[in-house]
Amino acid sequence: MDLKNKEYVILEIIPTSVDPKKGDIAQLSALKINGLKLEDRFDYRLDKTKIKIPDILRITNYDNESFKYVKTTKTLLNEFRKFAQDLPLLIIDNDYTRDYLEDIENEKLSVFNYLGFEVTDDVFDKVMNKYGLEPSNYLVDLLYEAIIRKMD
Repeated sequence: MDLKNKEYVILEIIPTSVDPKKGDIAQLSALKINGLKLEDRFDYRLDKTKIKIPDILRITNYDNESFKYVKTTKTLLNEFRKFAQDLPLLIIDNDYTRDYLEDIENEKLSVFNYLGFEVTDDVFDKVMNKYGLEPSNYLVDLLYEAIIRKMD
């Protein structure tokens, strides 16, 4: 897929468990991109009262007013379906993202294939280093910036 001439969505999921049968999506952030232009953003979280894992609450405790909160993962995914429409999804192809998105029929491609990386524990450090990026709580923003810099 030629990212310069295509509409697509970059997304990041923060789950409460790597197994969707045992967990929920605590946070889903996504960017709708047309070519290299940001068209829209999607920042949803599961209501904090539904999350019982202190580490997940800690890592999702930023920019609270910028997120929309829902009561269930099902609602979050339904809202994401509307946002993503039938666009291809550039995903962080880790142990759980595909599993959580299993019922979403959009084409799913690893964002790291476009950036020349494999998923490792330190892949975001490598991406930031290669493309001269500053750390961010929003991994989708880092990926978007890396794509822009790679395409320049």
